[in-house]
Amino acid sequence: MWQKEVAVQYLNEHGGADSLGRCGEYVRKAIEAGGTQLNRHRRAKDYGASLLSSGFVEIANTVTRAGDVAIIQPIPGHPSGHMAMFNGTIWVSDFRQLHGYYPGPGYRQLRPPVKFYRRTH
Repeated sequence: MWQKEVAVQYLNEHGGADSLGRCGEYVRKAIEAGGTQLNRHRRAKDYGASLLSSGFVEIANTVTRAGDVAIIQPIPGHPSGHMAMFNGTIWVSDFRQLHGYYPGPGYRQLRPPVKFYRRTH
């Protein structure tokens, strides 16, 4: 049973002030702490299919809710892309992202494709 509050709490407790380059691992562990197993991937950009197969659905970015997950495609210098979860206030990955779901200035400037996922049950 999916417990998004547990997933968000896990991420809030483990996300630091600065990126460690381990966003996919941290968000995956948070999702698993919330009761949903994911297939493991080397790159954050590849988690979309795992989210879909485990009960998440792709959503439009109109109203973001706690527990929503963003998968962002790569930019030059960042071949793994990015993965983050919304905690109800900010996006968190392996760090607390204070400027939205794009994790850094390069992402915010280039604005690569992003998909959003939500577990509804």
